Amino acid sequence: MRGGLRNRFRYWFDGTMDRGTPALISWLAVASVLLIVVITTLVMALTTSDAEHNGGWLGVAWMSLLRTLDPGTMGGDTGGPVFLLLMLTVTIGGIFIVSALIGVLTTGLNYRIQELRKGRSRLIERGHTIVLGWSEQVFTVVAELVEANQSERRSCVVILADRDKVGMEDAIRSRIPEPGRTRIICRSGNPLVRADLELVGPDTAKAIMVLPGAGEDSDIDVIKVLLLLNSRRWSGPRPTVVAAVQDSDNVAAARLAAGETALVIDADDVAVRLVAQSHRQTGLSSVFNELLSFVGNEFYLRHEPALVGSPYGETLNAYELGIPAGLRTSRGEVLLNPAMDTVVGAGDQLILIAEDDLLIRPAGTRPAVVESAITSAPSRPPMPDRTLLIGSNSRAAKLVALLDSFVEPGSTLDIAAPRPPGEELLGNLGNLTVGYKHCEPTRRSSLEALDLGGYQHIVVLADDSIAPGPADDRTLVTLLHLRDIEDRLGDPYSIVTEMNDDANREVAQVTKADDFIVSTKVISLMLTQLTENRHLDAVFSDLFDPDGSEIYLKPASNYLVPGAEANFATVVEAARRRGETAIGYRLARHGDEPPTYGVFLNPSKTAPLVLTTDDAVVVLAEQ
Repeated sequence: MRGGLRNRFRYWFDGTMDRGTPALISWLAVASVLLIVVITTLVMALTTSDAEHNGGWLGVAWMSLLRTLDPGTMGGDTGGPVFLLLMLTVTIGGIFIVSALIGVLTTGLNYRIQELRKGRSRLIERGHTIVLGWSEQVFTVVAELVEANQSERRSCVVILADRDKVGMEDAIRSRIPEPGRTRIICRSGNPLVRADLELVGPDTAKAIMVLPGAGEDSDIDVIKVLLLLNSRRWSGPRPTVVAAVQDSDNVAAARLAAGETALVIDADDVAVRLVAQSHRQTGLSSVFNELLSFVGNEFYLRHEPALVGSPYGETLNAYELGIPAGLRTSRGEVLLNPAMDTVVGAGDQLILIAEDDLLIRPAGTRPAVVESAITSAPSRPPMPDRTLLIGSNSRAAKLVALLDSFVEPGSTLDIAAPRPPGEELLGNLGNLTVGYKHCEPTRRSSLEALDLGGYQHIVVLADDSIAPGPADDRTLVTLLHLRDIEDRLGDPYSIVTEMNDDANREVAQVTKADDFIVSTKVISLMLTQLTENRHLDAVFSDLFDPDGSEIYLKPASNYLVPGAEANFATVVEAARRRGETAIGYRLARHGDEPPTYGVFLNPSKTAPLVLTTDDAVVVLAEQ
């Protein structure tokens, strides 16, 4: 029986000790009280005169308390030997208790600091943007959100990823040293775990972005996160949820998992369309980078009561700052570059391209149009061309099919790769004739044997069978060879290149390739735009849809007499007469100068402008 009680007491004591620092401090407090009570009682019993001299029981207890907390207090004690011995005893006991207390407090404080460094504390914010997952895209996303929130007094971006909190913060600080008014908060947790999702306050968030990670299962992880968010019980309005999947085959499953209100981007499809549209239009990637980024010009939706009842064509020069690109009807239908006689309805919104919504300003008077500068010469009809596709990856079949819909009948596409393409790249093509040439893309002699001077366009695909870093390294070597060969031949072809990392794109500028497609960056920019305005999803869908109006860089000679002095309002009017919407121009002489590479969107409509035959006008058109 006695052993059982002892074991029960030990079990109870161990249980209290397991409760952490507060329990340990409580036990030390109990030990201190017991020590003081025992010593005070002994002093009262054994040294009556000394006890009375020091204020009785309460006085001796106070003296014992001081000696327990501060051993130096007993240095001036006077009294009998028994009294001094008891004071020494309480002092020695206090040394052990205080030392243990300091150790417990230090350990508890260090533990708490380590817990804070783990990023496991619950977030209390409102109107914040949550980013779930971690990849190289996170730096582009955060930088864009910082830029978007510059006009906000207080904004917050929260990142939840299964990584060390301090490591994430250090990485972001090194890449984005000046976040402005935006607070960037990191939390360590797995977005695939419901309890970890609750750490970042999804109920009070403005938007939630699910980033695709690296590896073969990245789409599966995105789909599971979307399932968790869709099945969650929300205590308030559901925030905007945006996500991207890498494989087009997973888009349907992702959208089903996300529900009707979430937005899912097909990253694979966007990348292919960018390459296909850019391969014949030098500078197109720079146009997309600006329109999708918060740096420079982007899309805005705006009600303009003063223009209700006006044909769309009359709105094109109705703004001093900002340029219309289409309409969003009261039914939610998006029309980029609609027919010029389309009437602006009472509930319609104009889709405008501007630097900021605060900078959109209607014109007091319509800018003057220089009629003599508008060309009357017919546009040159498109001709069949020859394109060389260097390398191959999982998107090659889809790219070839899309190129077939863009080119003129009789065009040729040769695939230069170490291994012959599969049958899926060769079948059911209406406009293209596809051939194969053996090539090792990083070997100069292999490239020279391709007779590059016979092609108008060259597309270099990133190798997705190896890691992104080495793939970009191989692409850089190929580009250097292509550029040197091109210089020797006299600049006969354009070069469009896929890259995985935007940092490598900056390194590759020395090769002077005409266009670099960094699909991961474009997807990051699109996701960021959608977190700020979900209605832009329909705009982007229409922009990348080959059946609607797309962005083209057409020869300036189609619109203005080469060398004639005019203004951009004249360009807008010339494009209107062709059923097109002009949104900017590209100057060939600035084509190698970052960051815009000669592209100027939403320029001043009244400033003098002279375009040459080498320049291009950026328009929204059906073909």
